[in-house]
Amino acid sequence: METHALPVGEQLRAWRARRRLSQLDLALDSEISARHLSFVETGRSRPSRDIVVRLTERLAVPARERNRILVAAGFAPCLPERSLDDPALADARRAVELVLKAHEPFPALAVDRHWQLISANAGLAPLLAGVAPHLLEPPVNVLRVSLHPEGAAPRIANLPEWRAHIFHRLETQIDASADAGLARLLEELRAYPGGTAHGAGGFGGVAVPFLLKSEAGELSFLSTTTMFGTPIDITLSELAIETFLPANARTAELLESRS
Repeated sequence: METHALPVGEQLRAWRARRRLSQLDLALDSEISARHLSFVETGRSRPSRDIVVRLTERLAVPARERNRILVAAGFAPCLPERSLDDPALADARRAVELVLKAHEPFPALAVDRHWQLISANAGLAPLLAGVAPHLLEPPVNVLRVSLHPEGAAPRIANLPEWRAHIFHRLETQIDASADAGLARLLEELRAYPGGTAHGAGGFGGVAVPFLLKSEAGELSFLSTTTMFGTPIDITLSELAIETFLPANARTAELLESRS
């Protein structure tokens, strides 16, 4: 859903439809009249900044899209949007690097909202062994590297389960953000071979392990994702740190012996 070029009312209506809310439900949740909401959506009334903020909060509109709606309504964005290379984010960038370094010898990486690689620690190298060079040319998409037949996919012992895990995560992101770029990425990844998962997988369905074939034997990981809890910038709020923790003692010992 790409609505940022539309008038503010049409953008709000599109998000309301996506969240499957009636005008009455949204109006009650936002403490405004259904009549006023109707006028806002049709362009007959210009909403105040307070109403736009309330409506986008109730609709759980992501910060990036909330900025676009505010600008369309004639107001300043709610959060700044800067490049990670901006000096104002230097401390945050250093914090990310420290977190990645602290996870060594276990793999850890930072990605943006489209799963493009921002940074990684030295522990990621074993996961990239045998990946075709063209997949590692910037910008590197870590999900493409993971599932592409010339990427890590041939070495993933539980590829059907891992594919299902990635697809579910992307579907959840797309449902929350309506991001057309993520939708295109999901369509691409689904076209790759890899089989279909059946059942919940390991760990009682709570998590799906990542099992990787290596020269030293099978490596078993569990992945975790960390987000910034108090965003001060759009780009920073969309940054995620993905870590791969050893799921058994043998994997931990193998990785520690290489460090």
